[in-house]
Order: sequence, then C-alpha cells, then structure tokens
Amino acid sequence: MKKWFSVFIFFIISFVIVKSQTINPSLFTKPWSANWITVPDAPAKNYGVYYFRKEVSFSDKPRSFIVHVSADNRYVLIINEKFVSLGPARNDLFHWNFETVNIADYLVEGANVITATVWNEGEYRPEGQISNRTGFLMQGNTTEEEIINTNTSWKCFKSTAYSPLTGIGYSAYYVSGPGELVDMNQMPDGWQKRDFDDGAWPNAAKVGWRGATPKGVVDIADWMLVPSTLPPMELKVQRFAAVRTSKGVTIPNGFPAKKASVTIPANTEATFLLDQSFYTNAYPELDFSKGKDAGISLTYAEALFIEKPDGPGKTFKKGNRNEVEGKMISGRKDSIISNGKNHQYYSTLGWRTFRYIEVRITTKDEPLILEDIYSLFTGYPFQLNAEFNANDKTLDKIFEVGWRTARACAWETYMDCPYYEQLQYIGDTRIQALVSFYNSGDDRLVRNAITQMDHSRMAEGITLSRHPSFSPQQIPTFSLWYIGMLNDYWMYRGDSAFIKDKLQGTRDVLWFFSKYQNAEGSLRNVPYWIFTDWVEGKTGWPGGVGPIGKDGSSALLDLQLLWALQVAAKLESELGLPAIATEYRKKAAQLQQTIQRNYWNATKKLFADTKEQDRYSQHANTLAILTNTIKRSEATALAQRIIADNSLAPASIYFKYYLHMALTKAGLGNDYLKWLDKWKENIEMGLTTWAEISEIDNARSDCHAWGSSPNIEFFRTVLGIDTDAPGFKKVKIEPHVGELRNVKGKMPHPAGSILANYELVDGKWNIEVTLPEKISGRFIWKGKTYSLKPGTNNFNL
Repeated sequence: MKKWFSVFIFFIISFVIVKSQTINPSLFTKPWSANWITVPDAPAKNYGVYYFRKEVSFSDKPRSFIVHVSADNRYVLIINEKFVSLGPARNDLFHWNFETVNIADYLVEGANVITATVWNEGEYRPEGQISNRTGFLMQGNTTEEEIINTNTSWKCFKSTAYSPLTGIGYSAYYVSGPGELVDMNQMPDGWQKRDFDDGAWPNAAKVGWRGATPKGVVDIADWMLVPSTLPPMELKVQRFAAVRTSKGVTIPNGFPAKKASVTIPANTEATFLLDQSFYTNAYPELDFSKGKDAGISLTYAEALFIEKPDGPGKTFKKGNRNEVEGKMISGRKDSIISNGKNHQYYSTLGWRTFRYIEVRITTKDEPLILEDIYSLFTGYPFQLNAEFNANDKTLDKIFEVGWRTARACAWETYMDCPYYEQLQYIGDTRIQALVSFYNSGDDRLVRNAITQMDHSRMAEGITLSRHPSFSPQQIPTFSLWYIGMLNDYWMYRGDSAFIKDKLQGTRDVLWFFSKYQNAEGSLRNVPYWIFTDWVEGKTGWPGGVGPIGKDGSSALLDLQLLWALQVAAKLESELGLPAIATEYRKKAAQLQQTIQRNYWNATKKLFADTKEQDRYSQHANTLAILTNTIKRSEATALAQRIIADNSLAPASIYFKYYLHMALTKAGLGNDYLKWLDKWKENIEMGLTTWAEISEIDNARSDCHAWGSSPNIEFFRTVLGIDTDAPGFKKVKIEPHVGELRNVKGKMPHPAGSILANYELVDGKWNIEVTLPEKISGRFIWKGKTYSLKPGTNNFNL
C-alpha cells in the first residue's frame, strides 16, 4: 500500500471501475495484442518484488481510456502518483481474473507515467493464492488504448529491498503468507514520478511466445483470462485506539488516536503495544524520518497469549482478549530498516490481520522520529442494510460482533479466518452467504463462491473443500453442503440459468457418494477427510470426524447424504430432469428407512452415531429432524432431549447453526434467544469477533464467520422472515419472539426491503409488516395463517 490510497480516491475508483459488458467483445475471441511481461532474468516462481514503468503522452486529456490489468501474484497500479487499482481478485489458472478500469481521470494532457508494483511471494505465498509464475499484464480496450499495452517497451526493475519473513513463532496451521523485511536503503527514490530517470532500467521481457489469452481461445495458456465479477475492495482509514504498554519511549498525549510524533533516541530499544480495540484486516501505514539503519519491527496478533503452542504439551491459552498484563505477543512480523532520510513511508504489500501490534524500534547513532502510524481497513465492500432492535444491549452487541466477523471473513473470496488461512471453505461459506443475504443483500461474492466451488470439482465427482487453494483438499461432506448452497441461492435470489448450470455438479457429487453406498443405501468407508464438526472434551471427535462403526458406517454421514439427496431432488424437480428427481427421492426414501432401522434407539429415544449405538450426539439427532426422519410431536420430544441430555456430543458454535434450525423446525423456536450462551461468553471473554471453536480460551482463530448465524436467525427465526418461493418471490413470516415484548427489524430483499415490527400492548400484539412492491406472502401466528399483500400490513392479535 502507498499513500495514494486515500479514502476519497478509492471512493472515486468505485464509480469508474468498468462493468464487463463494456469490454471490447473482440478481446474474447483471439489472443490479445498485449503480452505478459517480467523482468529479464528474474526467477519465474521465486519470491520477488518488481517495478514496471511506461511513459505515454497525450495531446489532449482522454475522455475515456479503458484498460484491462492483471498480474501473478498481485499488482498495485499507480498513474501519475495516484492510486488506481489493485488485484487481481484470487481465482485459479483456468479462470484467471483481470480487472477492468477506466483510467481517464488519472491521465493528463502531455506526459504521463503508468507504474505498477508486482510481487510474487513464491513458495511462501498464501495457500489461497494460486500461481503460475511472475508476470504483469495491461491491455488497452480498443486500438486507441493499446498504446499502454504491456510489451518490451515497458521499463522494469527487480527490487532488492524485500525479503520474506516466515513463521509466526509457534506451532499452528498457518498458511496466510510471509511477513516482509524491507531495507529502505535499497528503495529506488521517486520511481513513480514523471521526472524519474529510468534509463538504467532494462526493458521488460515477454512471457511466452504470443499475447495474453482469454479463456477458451487457444489450446494452451499459462493463464486463462476471465473478467473479474467483483467490485473493488473497500479501503478506509482507521486509527489505533490506545497504547497499552510501552518501554523505552515517551508516548505523547492523544497518540495514537490522534497524529503525533514519537521520537526514539539514538542507541535505544523501544517497544509499545498498539490496541486497535477491535479485530480488523488492514494495511499498516508508517511515516517516519531520520534514524539511519534503525530497525522497526511490527508483530501482529489477534490476542496476546498466556501460553502459546510452541513446545510439547503446550496449547493455546489466551484468556480474556482485553487483558495484556503478564501476557506475551507472537505472530506474523514485518521489519523495516530506515535509510535515515526525512519523510519515509512504509506499508505492507498485502494486508495484515490484528487487534494488537507490537512496535519495536532499535536505533543506532541517530534518533528516529515516528511521525504517524495508522492503518487502512480493507474488505469486500458489503454495506449493512439490515436493522434489528429488541431493546436489548446484549443482542445489539451480538449483532454488531457477528457483522464485524462476517466482514473480516470476506475479501476477494469468503474466508474461514483471515489471520491463519484466508481460505474459502464450503462449510463456512454456506453460513457466510446467508449472512450476506440477510444483512447486506449484495450477492456478488456469493455467486463468485458458488462458481469457484463448481470449478473445483474433481474427476471423482466431489468439489474440493476449499477453493481457490494451491494444495487441493477434500472434505466430501462439504460437497454435500455445497448442494445446500445452490438451493439457498435458488430460494433467496432465483436466477434459474445460474443454478441450472451447476446441476451437473450436484449430480457428480452424489455419484461420488453412490460408489460408497451399500445395498441398503448406507455409506461405507468414505475416503478423504469426513469432517462434521469440531467436538472437544470427553466426547471429542479427533479431527472433527464423528464416530464410525465397526463396519465403516456412520449415522452422521448417512444423514448428511440423506439431506443432500432431498435438496437435490427438489432442485432437479424445479430446474433439472424429473427422472433424476424421482431417482433421488427413491434413494432418499430407502436411506431414510435404513437410518431409522440402524440408528434409532427406542429405549433412549435418540438416534445413535453408529449401529453399535454406543455413541450419541446432538448432530445426528439434529440432522434427523432436518431430514424429516422424525416428525411432528416425536420431533418436538427429540428436540427437547437434545437440549436436556448433557451426555450428547455437543454442537460447536459452527454446527449450532443446524442445531438451532432443527430445534426451531421442531417447534421450540420461541426459546431461540435462550440458546445464545456461547456468543455471550465470547463477548465476556473480550472477543470482538467469534472464535473458531466453542472452547474460547483454547481457540486458535479468534475470527470465524461460521459463528455468525445469529445475524441470520435474528431475522429468520425471531422476526420469522424467510423465503417461501424461489427468488424470494413469496415471503413467509412466522415470528418466534419468545419473552420479548417489543422487537422490530428491517432486512434487504431483491425487490427492496422487508420491515417487521411487533409490540405487545395491553395483552395484544400490534404487528406491522411491510413488503416490497409486487411481493406477497403469508404471516403465521400461533398456528393460524394470514395473507400478506405488497406494502404495509397491520394485525392486532
């Protein structure tokens, strides 16, 4: 990041980014006239940072000037010292994104300089960053704009200032990329200015023997180019809230919430701990002067540690996240060496995740002046278009934290967690997508996720568990939840062509599972990682894999397959082939009978996890209710036992999404607000986002949006608002207000907004529901159904 990333400039960018329909159609039919370029003799796949320059001149300022830009791994585009674009949005080599930008506002009459910083983090790159080799690409949209095409006329330079810093100081699954060691002495001064002399820089070298290639045009392509479907990511200045501890330095009043200079004397080691006060993803920004050869290190942490897993027998122990006394910091780190000049500036190439940053400055013979430190928040530009008000500050806080968690786990893809992995897993993404529908209404990242998961399918039939990811991982159960994602999109957004295009994927997934079904339809010995949920404690499931019977069967797997068959049958009957729908229903009916026969314990009146009936969980019984394997009053009784029986393996904060759906389906929805103890515990422990697992003190990640289900259920369960037809063309509202006496809310709908207001007055409920124009539905209250018309509906019940 650089200083050109002002909020104002980015606000303008969001309006000049060009939609894909303005792309010259001929660019999709043949190789481009622009080439991928690199620095001559630079390694193709190793870590490196590269600078590219092109000078162009115009007799008149262009009114429009559309270009298409991409890079491997990533680029930042600066024109005439102003930020223009960054990217490309993550994808795979078969669908490599290019960004389309109208750069006319950044061009001037006369001389112009177009510059790009391109970096490849090589073997250290994030797991979610697929790569072929280092390269940069810019293509003009028409013949007039091809003056800027990347080719050998561009100048280039391999930076010697950057080196990777690996590791986070403790043992954990961490795949989010390296830190940076940046020697400011090696930075080429002013290289993005028009008057910079690049005469000593070599001309760029072409990558490959022909121009860049859009997908489907040639038989062999290093990157199959497709237009990005996403908007630019949000960038917003944010200041740190406080310095929590300091040593060897005097902290001025008001710093860091307000800009102030901090002087570190010569031959001094100073440290101070910055607290953002909440969890964030951001580019740290530093302004500093003097301090020749001083070292500045930044260590980023979600929370401080009481104990970290850096040796045998040691585990995560974090305690209350607000507390810092007596704790240690460890994590991803960046380091800078000062060149001693005035007004140096540093920001990371990629964003960092943190609540806390420890700043450690070690000076030599000259004092260093830290003139400012702040950050630029980044994330997918979701807007909060929902409101929920129950006159309850705890519920307000749960809604706030859930939205922050959802935003922190959304960038160019959805992410399971931004600090450790940054990976788009299906299990997480299904819940995140529903949060997007209910809280924002923006479905572009959902479509992107569904499309990428469809592209990830293996020849064996299943999707990958996560995509994009350069290390393929298989969680077959997540492929079943992917079928649910398709149905969610169909019901909440419609677009039959989009979902029809994905039905072959559902068929392939179920074909994969059919190979492991016995004559009764029960699964046996399903390969790969058959994850269901993180269950800890005495009833724990190693690796998140539920109990498996002696013959290789599992109620958990059979029930998840049954659920997917039922959903797939619905999709096929509404959008696909009726014959396939009939076949799925037949298989589902057989499997349901097998489940009832093999796993139901008539004495305990519970579904067991295995045929041996020696292990029981909330999960199996939850799925039995959701699949209608048990119905009506029996389902209600089972739901009550799920809550009351403490011997059952418990659902984590993730699987509580399904548990709460089942309990509500069984008639217990009025108790929903009593089921939020785990979320309240997160808040009491000082978290500002939801922890990955229910064992909060021992959680690796402090931010997993699969825990944001209350941001769905405040609307779907409490206010009772749900889709009742594909595309949300009909609305069903069945409130579960519990002990509330006054609750209201608003949520986005494809045709506008839905508003609901329920108030108990003198023993009767004043109910007002407002639906968008042309949208009708039904209102269910205590078992009785009332019609809803477009516009405002009032009831006194």
